[in-house]
Amino acid sequence: MNTLHPQTQLLHSDRFRGAEHAAGHQPIHKSVQWGYEHAQDIADTFQNKRSGFTYARGGNPTTAALEAQINLLEQGIGTISFATGMAAISTVILALLKDGDHLVASQYLFGNTTSLFSTLAAHGVSISYVDVTDVEQLKAAIQPNTRMVFVETLANPRTQIADLMGIGDVCKAQGLVYVVDATMSTPALLRTKDCGASIVMNSLSKGLAGHGAVLGGSLTDTGLFDWSNYPNIFEGYRVGDPKNWGLLQLRKKGLRDIGGALSADSAQQIALGLETFFLRSERACRNALMLAQWLLAHPAVEHVDYPGLPQHPQHDRANVLFAGKGYGTLLSFTIKDGVKHPFEVLDALKVVMMSTGLGDNRSMALPVAQTIYAEMSAERRADWGITDGLIRVSVGIEHIDDLVADWAQALD
Repeated sequence: MNTLHPQTQLLHSDRFRGAEHAAGHQPIHKSVQWGYEHAQDIADTFQNKRSGFTYARGGNPTTAALEAQINLLEQGIGTISFATGMAAISTVILALLKDGDHLVASQYLFGNTTSLFSTLAAHGVSISYVDVTDVEQLKAAIQPNTRMVFVETLANPRTQIADLMGIGDVCKAQGLVYVVDATMSTPALLRTKDCGASIVMNSLSKGLAGHGAVLGGSLTDTGLFDWSNYPNIFEGYRVGDPKNWGLLQLRKKGLRDIGGALSADSAQQIALGLETFFLRSERACRNALMLAQWLLAHPAVEHVDYPGLPQHPQHDRANVLFAGKGYGTLLSFTIKDGVKHPFEVLDALKVVMMSTGLGDNRSMALPVAQTIYAEMSAERRADWGITDGLIRVSVGIEHIDDLVADWAQALD
């Protein structure tokens, strides 16, 4: 079945894996406990000598089926699912870093990730934020105690694209764990394993599930990192094949100990969303490109950030990385000074929903400076190009004529 396109494999994955009673979908397993006939069997399961389930916080058959689907998309050696994307990021940080370590991170990060990293800094991990569109800046930030690099594929809200390939080469040469948040590109546009990523994080709440009705996150070990040389692996997890040590520690010290477990109901809802994932991505990316081109030509618009536009600083990089699959569903644009206040434009929208969300089937928009960057100083916002007139748009799957008409009446 490996010769089939991932879209086909996703659609039939439960059946191909042998779901119970020949079901087309993996059933929802509500049980928190699992019983064993022999004491040796439960002991071996606890000690990772045999596969199985011991307590639902560590996984169940329904979440395992979803993990197999995400792993198929990312072509990893294993995937772990979580209740939210932030639970996944918290796990990779808390399970793999310790007091005295150094982390190099993108300066263009999701606000909640930055907030988490500030908490991490208070517990003894130092952090350097760099412009990851320039690999030389990242190289200059690496220290003797650097253990990890954390980047996003497409930045929110101004769509900067990290030098993913260049950073991958640096991390490989220096033996650094390379963590990539692929939420905004999704596996439909890019398999980050091909860029050298050690661990891929996906927010399952957004483009993968698509319907804005469920929360979830995942971590995938790509199999590219040599865990046998990583000093932060606990002695108890240095058993068996070293390629599985990182995944084991993430599941035990992260999912089990931190407790951000995905429910079986949510896992199946995400899996159902995955069935139309590629179709939704294709439509939304096409809409985003057409809307970005239309906005760029509008007399009230000063600037548009979208990787599909030739004016974008990383347009050529996007062409190489995404290879004609689209440029993502996120864009932002700035209204010219003195033309209209962004609130005035947003309040006039009738189809586009005013919301903080991303990757939904519905198009959504919000004023950036006054919401997700409201806690940032005006000086820092200016340094990052976050002006008071900046509007972020997550483009959905509506008919493009309706989206253009809605923005036209709001701007005009």
